[in-house]
Amino acid sequence: MSSETGNHTAGVAGERRPGGREQDALDRQALQSRMAQIGHKILVLSGKGGVGKSTVAVNLSAALAMAGKRVGLLDVDIHGPSVPKLLHVDGTPLTGSENTLYPVRVEGFPGSVSVMSIGFLLRERNDAVIWRGPRKYGVIKQFLKDVEWGSLDYLVVDAPPGTGDEPLAVAELLDDSDGAIVVTTPQEVSVQDVRRCVVFCREVNLPVLGVVENMSGYTCPKCGERVGIFGSGGGENMAGEMKIPYLGSIPIEPEVVASGDSGVPMVKGFPHSETAKAFGRIVRTLLEREPQGAQSVAAGNGKPMRIAVPVTGGEMSSHFGQCERFVIFDVGEDGKSVGRREELLPPPHEPGTFPRWLHEQGATVIIAGGMGSRAQSLFSQNDIQVVVGATGGAPDVLVRNFLEGRLETGADACDH
Repeated sequence: MSSETGNHTAGVAGERRPGGREQDALDRQALQSRMAQIGHKILVLSGKGGVGKSTVAVNLSAALAMAGKRVGLLDVDIHGPSVPKLLHVDGTPLTGSENTLYPVRVEGFPGSVSVMSIGFLLRERNDAVIWRGPRKYGVIKQFLKDVEWGSLDYLVVDAPPGTGDEPLAVAELLDDSDGAIVVTTPQEVSVQDVRRCVVFCREVNLPVLGVVENMSGYTCPKCGERVGIFGSGGGENMAGEMKIPYLGSIPIEPEVVASGDSGVPMVKGFPHSETAKAFGRIVRTLLEREPQGAQSVAAGNGKPMRIAVPVTGGEMSSHFGQCERFVIFDVGEDGKSVGRREELLPPPHEPGTFPRWLHEQGATVIIAGGMGSRAQSLFSQNDIQVVVGATGGAPDVLVRNFLEGRLETGADACDH
């Protein structure tokens, strides 16, 4: 990947490479291989600008990560990338090789958030991107195909407003996505555009997961009176008319401005606010859509599932790096039955040793109590899904609870 900038343009090598149908087939194969490691793909769309769509995408991603999920956030708003600023990672240099880029990691979540945006590739924050459709398609395909996302539970894609090149490209490239969350504000001028956005989704066979009504009323902190500054109920009424789910309302709170400027999402910086509670309800709705059992976690990279548990004294170790041995379980094709159980002595523990060694043993999931963010990243690079925050117990019980969707996890004590 390369970049080119001028006084008014900035870009990535986004044009389609020569090679015709054969190259397109190779690109498609590489894209599918990368996306196979991701459990759920969700687009965040809006029919109109200025409705707070990026704020919704960032807080949904952060709320999922606070629920212990591993989340990728892709900002495909080519002309107005705001996600890096909203997460306080703007100006972060990217790392990678000619054909691979590593997303920027946002620290401080029980799960993880990894971000990619055209904003990381601009030489100056005020540079304008002046591209036509084919080039936009090319760079979006590169962000999906060439970024080392690793194994994720969720990939959230923040698309620009409207029904133009960017959302069309994502809908085409992610043809197996869960669907779209559509953001509106209550007033009719916004709702009208969102109706068009819903029709767009239907025409490109993109399921609509639901509608979020942002800026839905302000409650006076002194008298408690609720004022519908932009009206009320427009999004919910439209959802009913078009027979699509209504996911909830996000109120107007002054802290949202401070949150965006500081780069700390509301759900983390103001966890007791009404806004954070509203996002929590929306995320619970998304999590309830997950199938039970192992398929709800993105371990799937095409290999048979093998689950590793670090053990000391017959029970799961509180920290994987201090364990006596690993117990590895084979999982049946149904994703629910436990097959062969194997106990292995690990090599001496040094940074990066266990992820590589477990990868060689065919492990695709590790269940752990505590694990630092750097170690989680190393496991991800070795195609191993990490489940952290599990409480101690016999490894057989932990694995069975995991496969049945009953594994309880808490905070990761090692995530500093």
